[in-house]
Amino acid sequence: MARIVVVGGGLGGMATAARLAKLGHEVALLEASHRLGGALARVEREGYAWDAGPTSTLLPAALRDLFRKSGRPLEKELGVELEPLPVLREHRFADGTSVRLPGGSRADQMAAFDELGAGLGEKWAAHVDVYGPVWDVLRRNYVEVPWDPRTKGAVPKELGAMFAIRETLHKRLRHMFRDERLALVAGHPAVAEGHDLRNVPSWVGVTAFLEQRFGGWRVPGGMARVADLLAARLETRGVRVRTGVEVRDLVVREGRVAAVRTDAGDADADVVVVAVDPRRLPALAAHVERTMPAIPPVVSHIGLTGEVPELPHELVIHEEPLLTVRPGGTAPEGGTAWTVHGRGKIAEDLLDALARHKIDVRDQVVTRVDLSPRELVEQWRGSPLGVLWQGRGTVRHRLGPATPLAGVYAAGAHAAPGAGVPFVTQSAALVAQLVGPA
Repeated sequence: MARIVVVGGGLGGMATAARLAKLGHEVALLEASHRLGGALARVEREGYAWDAGPTSTLLPAALRDLFRKSGRPLEKELGVELEPLPVLREHRFADGTSVRLPGGSRADQMAAFDELGAGLGEKWAAHVDVYGPVWDVLRRNYVEVPWDPRTKGAVPKELGAMFAIRETLHKRLRHMFRDERLALVAGHPAVAEGHDLRNVPSWVGVTAFLEQRFGGWRVPGGMARVADLLAARLETRGVRVRTGVEVRDLVVREGRVAAVRTDAGDADADVVVVAVDPRRLPALAAHVERTMPAIPPVVSHIGLTGEVPELPHELVIHEEPLLTVRPGGTAPEGGTAWTVHGRGKIAEDLLDALARHKIDVRDQVVTRVDLSPRELVEQWRGSPLGVLWQGRGTVRHRLGPATPLAGVYAAGAHAAPGAGVPFVTQSAALVAQLVGPA
């Protein structure tokens, strides 16, 4: 039985602690803030509550596998089934047109784009079809199997060939689509995570395939319920959880981790899992000095009263600034909770910008919580969007699940296979594979 310390109490840290405890290890989890959940936690004010981060997930199999491998299945814990989203998001364009993007169906997506213009559905489907083989390579060699790009010969040939492609997503979309609207939809997932498509490898566009093949799923009651259930799972599995503990560094002796240095003293460990931005820890910082965090958007959580426009699960307005509206959360009787994200050149209040697009709820605001990118990064001790794409070499510069330090592993958004609920969740599975049972 190994003494394992997990640094970070977000989704990646909680998922890793639950899996390793189920494998029979003695696990402690250290979190700098005074609550668990990270970007899955709730934001609450005056009777309103919002999901702090994502409101849905792709690839629900990752969450289901986590709960099944660490205890009771997810749906049994929730008491209900996950809800499939008939529309992933609505995209509205500067020319006044829009498309509601369904998930989980190639035919439905083709029909939706054909409403923008004859033949556009076929062009969209041809673009998405390219990524079927890409996902197969990623799934078999990267998402489901741990590997270390620093180890010579460790990268499978087909994966290495894909990572070596110089084509950017920006270039591919310009080549595939004459209609800018299709390019905006295809590039949106990466743009929403703070990336410049000119620096994003073309294979990252695989998200379009995942959305079409698997659809999007919502957790009844909000994603914060997942954090609540994982906190309960940690207690069931005997994980020692300490909040309000700031981790300063790792203690390395004779080339192997020996302890975690905190503001309250050293915590001895045989194994350490870093589920926070590794740049925060001097022992790892030198190994990721060529990486940068992806910057979160400007966020406004707003509590409204009275009748408001009926919106889909997510509305994206493709103008400057780029606006995303996510209805959802809990509210007092007669109220509604929305979250608005802004990216780009933001020279006005987000609700003023929204009003210019004929969605004016400014007089109905009861309460609001405004958060800048800096405030979000400080609150979460790092970016929940992980590592910023700075070209094809980025995949080799970040850590995870292995690291150059013996006994140290990396999980979460800053570790492979990357950001997003399914991949952060899967990062815990990769660490568990490497550590193994007690």
